[in-house]
Amino acid sequence: MKLICLTFVSLFFQIISFAVVTEGHQINDFPIIGVLAQEVYSPKPGENAYIAASYVKYLESAGARVVPVMINRTEEEYTKLFKSINGIHFPGGGVSMFSSGYAKAAGIFYNLALEANSKGDYFPVWGTCLGFEQLTLLTSGKFLLSKTNTSGVALPLKFTNESKDSRMFKDFPEDLITSLANEPLTENSHQWSITTESFTGNEKLKNFYRILSTNADGQTEFVSTVEAYDFPIYATQWHPEKNAFEWTHTYIPHSTAAIRTTFYMAQFFVNEARKSLHKFPSQKEEQNALIYNFQPTYTGSKSSFEQTYYFD
Repeated sequence: MKLICLTFVSLFFQIISFAVVTEGHQINDFPIIGVLAQEVYSPKPGENAYIAASYVKYLESAGARVVPVMINRTEEEYTKLFKSINGIHFPGGGVSMFSSGYAKAAGIFYNLALEANSKGDYFPVWGTCLGFEQLTLLTSGKFLLSKTNTSGVALPLKFTNESKDSRMFKDFPEDLITSLANEPLTENSHQWSITTESFTGNEKLKNFYRILSTNADGQTEFVSTVEAYDFPIYATQWHPEKNAFEWTHTYIPHSTAAIRTTFYMAQFFVNEARKSLHKFPSQKEEQNALIYNFQPTYTGSKSSFEQTYYFD
C-alpha cells in the first residue's frame, strides 16, 4: 500500500511539475524569455553590446527568467535558442532597423514566431519603442515612421474601442484603465512614430494588428499600443518597464498607478510566455544561458539606464 501511495505521489508531481491545462493551453510555470541585445554606440573591449537591466527586472517581477539574446549569431544558433525559450522581447534603443545585429536577429525570431504560431506552437513576441518600430517594418516591409516631438515625455493613453476586448487590457482593473486614460503614466522616449494615418493606410499593418491606443505630440497622432489579431505579437511605443525601474529622468512617472501599470503589463506578457512549452535540451544548457551568469553595471550617472548588462 505504501509503495502504491509513493508511486501515485511521484506520478502526481511529474504531471504538475512542468505544465497544467488552463483555458485550452498547457501552462508552463517556468517561463524563460529572451531579451535581445543591441550594439553599443561607442564599443570598447568587453562592451560591444548591451541590455538595459530594467527590461530584465521587468520580466523577472512577473515570474519569468531571462536569457540574453546575443547579436551577430548564426540563424542556426537563433533557431536552436528559439526552441528553448518561451518568448522574446525586442527592447527600445537607437540602432539601425535595417543593418544592425539587433535588426537581423529580430527578423529571424519574428519569422520563426510566425511559422511556429501558425502550426499551433505558441510563442509570444513583444516590442518596446524601437522594438515596436522594428515590428512595423517587419510586418509591412516598409519604413513608415515620421518624426514626432516625443523624446522624454509622459502621456495618457487614448484607448480605441478595440482595446476593450483586447487580450492585453481585458484583465486590467477598471480603475487602472481609467488612470491610464486620464493621467500621464506612459513614458515616451522616441523621436520617430508611426502616425495613425500611415498605420491604417498600410494594408499589411491594418490587417495584422489591432490598434489599442494612440497618442499625440500636440500636432501628430501616432499609434502607441498594438496587438496582432491572429498571433501573440504585441508592441508599445512607450516604455512600461521604466516606471518601476528607471530613475534617471524626472519625466518618468513613479506614482502608484504608474507602478501598477509596469506590473500589469509585465504580468500579461509573462502569462503569454507561460503558454509556450519550449524547453532547453538540458538543465546545464539552461543554466549557462541565463542572465544570472552576467553582472549589471551601475550606469545611472552617465546613461538613461540605472543599470546595464554589457556583453563582449
